[in-house]
Amino acid sequence: MTLHADASLALKEWQAPEDTQERLRLAYLTHLEGHSDGLRRACREGHLTASALVIDPARGQVLLTLHRKLRMWLQTGGHCEPGDRTLAGAALREATEESGVPELSLLPGGPVRLDRHLTPCAWHLDVQYAALAPRGAVESVSAESLELRWYDYDEVAAVADESVVQLMDRTRALL
Repeated sequence: MTLHADASLALKEWQAPEDTQERLRLAYLTHLEGHSDGLRRACREGHLTASALVIDPARGQVLLTLHRKLRMWLQTGGHCEPGDRTLAGAALREATEESGVPELSLLPGGPVRLDRHLTPCAWHLDVQYAALAPRGAVESVSAESLELRWYDYDEVAAVADESVVQLMDRTRALL
């Protein structure tokens, strides 16, 4: 199965938690139907990206990255790469690379939510997952980040935008 086919299947099977998310799900599917390159950064009309909020429920914290280019506190994530076979795999790869935390595991059940936002390169149609950190996880800053920091749940709204807060809230509801 190709990454494009996997992404289409993942979105077809995903149960959106509310109407706004359902509209995004349908828009993502329409995008994929109209763009065979809809997961590649070369698709200037926009492309699907994969991200994951790294969460440690035992500590009540999430790990955010201060994105080097955007200068914002965000979840880990980014563009799909040629070697990625699944959207979930791309999200886990990005989370592991950007956090430096080995042995992350995705929260079962597929994506947590969707978020569409404009970046300097194009529209990102982000498919957001949650990655569970193992006990005692220690982060390591990658070239994509200026900094990594663990935040208590109640601190996130003060440093991150609404999309990150919504991702954290939805992840916590699924736990």
